Amino acid sequence: MSFRYEVRLAGSGGQGLILASIILADATGIHDGRYVAQTQSYGPEARGGASKAEVIISDEEIDYPKARRLDFLLAMNQKSCDEYYKDIKPDGFLLVDSTFVNRVPTEMAGQISFTQIARERLGREFVANIMSLGALTRISGIVSSRAMEASIQSHVPPGSEMLNLQAFKVGMSVARKIPRLVPPWKRHQA
Repeated sequence: MSFRYEVRLAGSGGQGLILASIILADATGIHDGRYVAQTQSYGPEARGGASKAEVIISDEEIDYPKARRLDFLLAMNQKSCDEYYKDIKPDGFLLVDSTFVNRVPTEMAGQISFTQIARERLGREFVANIMSLGALTRISGIVSSRAMEASIQSHVPPGSEMLNLQAFKVGMSVARKIPRLVPPWKRHQA
């Protein structure tokens, strides 16, 4: 049985969500060998304005590269959580940065203070995006950690590879308290 898995990463410009989506798309497409499409949009004020990126992952060619109904939404601020929550499938999952999101509209959600943890553990808030990818990897099961690590190393600025790999591992670790989802290719197996 075929699957189509839709991910949206949303927040403010400057939070690194476009880069995170490129890393996720590269990891699933190049390294894990699935079909993938990545799109992005952001407001005219690149830093601080709205930013969102979508990654569609499938085991078949993708005929429409935009998300219709989200399997996974990462909301890095309250506005994104409020605006995009309605796009999540009934069995979809919401992951929020609880540093900036105070109201979560569903019980099918995980709350991790990515920005605060990045600041406290790694001394750099700007790696919260990579930390959130670690959490997404662990929770969703849609991509392998090996593929994510390879993609991170090839897409982050030179000299920051070790910090970003550490952020990814911290993200996987802090997500241990959140139950894992069943990957789409395993949902229909008996």
